[in-house]
Order: sequence, then C-alpha cells, then structure tokens
Amino acid sequence: MDMRSLVRNYFTFTFIFIVFTACTDNTSSEPEKSAEEIATELLAGLEGSQTWTVANGGSVSKDGSTVTNDFEGFEIRFIANNTGKTYTAINSNLLFDSNGNWVFTGSNYDKITLSGIQPASNKEISFTKNQDKLRLEFVVPAPQNARVNALAGFYVFDLILLN
Repeated sequence: MDMRSLVRNYFTFTFIFIVFTACTDNTSSEPEKSAEEIATELLAGLEGSQTWTVANGGSVSKDGSTVTNDFEGFEIRFIANNTGKTYTAINSNLLFDSNGNWVFTGSNYDKITLSGIQPASNKEISFTKNQDKLRLEFVVPAPQNARVNALAGFYVFDLILLN
C-alpha cells in the first residue's frame, strides 16, 4: 500500500467517524423528572405504591426511647396515582389514621402531611430515604385531651421497604 492510499483511508475513516458521531443523539427521549416526581417516587416507588414496615429490622422511638414493641406489625403504604396521593396504615397504636391523603409540605419535597384525625395527622413529617430504608420524624404536641396527651412526643420511625 502506498502513502496516498494510507492517507486516503485515514481521511475516509475520519470522515465516516465524524459523520457517525454527529448523527448520534445523546439526549434521552424521556423528559426530566421534577423534584416533586422524584420525591413522590421515594415514598410511593416507581409503580406508584410502596409499603414500609417496622418488621425485619425497623424501629420506632419516642423522645429518644425505643417503643418499637408498641408498633409491632406497623405498616404504612404510600400510593400516588392519577386520582391523587393516599396512604393506608395498620397497627399504628392509634397514632395514624387507617387511611387518608398525603401532600408535600413546603417546596423542598422532604416533608409531608397526612390527613385524618389521629395524633400524627396534620403534622409536618420529615422523611429521608436511603435505599430500602425510610425515616419519618415528627412531633405530636401535648394537647388538652388526655388520650392524645399520652401519645405526645417526638417520634422517629425507621422503616424497611416491604417486598
């Protein structure tokens, strides 16, 4: 092969490479998710429904003391679909309603409020997720009512994703 053939082959290869890379679309066809969509997926998952539990290594504390035994079998399921954001809760020891709606509080999408009449309802609940673990933190202030007064305190729920 002579020098002209080598140079011609080099330029041909370079030209084809440039054309190929210029025609490749590196952008995704999926639109970017909003901060609210990302936060919703943290709670409700990609499918729009996720259940979190105390079982299998979760825990609950009130004012720094472990009270996990009071919430044995506790589960909360966050649902987000076309009809809205709802939740269900079981074995909550009268702290959460058995079901209701939830909304984000503020603009950082790291706090929620649950509807209902139980002590955890209508309180700002901070949440953080780390892989298959979800932490809920909130305060139930001491009201006039003696039943709810027994439930007053600062709660931390460390929950595990239920598979």
